[in-house]
Amino acid sequence: MRKSVILVPLLFLLVTVASVNVSAQIQRVKNLPGYNNAPYHFGFVLGVNQMLFSLKTVDSLSYIKWDPSQYPDIFADSLVLYSVSSTPVPGFTVGILGNLRLGKFWDMRFIPSLSFGERKLNYQMTIYNDSVGQFVTSNKSITSTLINFPLEFRYKSRRMNNFGAYVLGGIQYSIDLASQKKQQESTTEITVKLNKQDIYLNVGGGFEFYTTYFKFGVELKMGYGLKQLLKNENNIYTNSIESLKSKVFLVSFTFE
Repeated sequence: MRKSVILVPLLFLLVTVASVNVSAQIQRVKNLPGYNNAPYHFGFVLGVNQMLFSLKTVDSLSYIKWDPSQYPDIFADSLVLYSVSSTPVPGFTVGILGNLRLGKFWDMRFIPSLSFGERKLNYQMTIYNDSVGQFVTSNKSITSTLINFPLEFRYKSRRMNNFGAYVLGGIQYSIDLASQKKQQESTTEITVKLNKQDIYLNVGGGFEFYTTYFKFGVELKMGYGLKQLLKNENNIYTNSIESLKSKVFLVSFTFE
């Protein structure tokens, strides 16, 4: 959360400064002069996302004695698990946008979207065979296809010729169509399964540019999942994690 604590006040400051200094700007010909007075408008969104996990391992992880039945996909007489980490993989997002004007500086937005992404869990361990130890990393890849339903509120600056800025905050409900919660376990390969539904808190900000025919925006947004995602099963990959929550960083381009 520390990144958002720093970023949001900075974006708010930029928007405020932009509003205060608008009178000092050199007046130019405005594109779409009555655009911000419309009660509502629509558009679409294209973005690049980065999904990752915020995780906490169980206490005294490296002292846990694991039974071989808890790691059937690892060839070892015994093992010691030291740490679990998360690695993000870039993905992409597409969506449609509906904007409702609430006031001179306030908008409400509903942006149903589809996000494709992947995350990896990395398990660092030492495996022992015939009393000989070897340090290895076992990786579990988790793909996600999220249907997102975010409801957001924007505070925007005064328009400066053909430029504007804003900050936003809101809540989002997501369903993971690629959730592996109900996947059958037909082999010895263990799959880390997630729950299908999650709720996010979204914060961010962006800039928008008024062109001759449409408004173009660049936005940075961070979503912090509130629900525990991991489906606990009796294996080394789930029993080693106390809490697993989602985080999503999104850079998007809006066309309105």
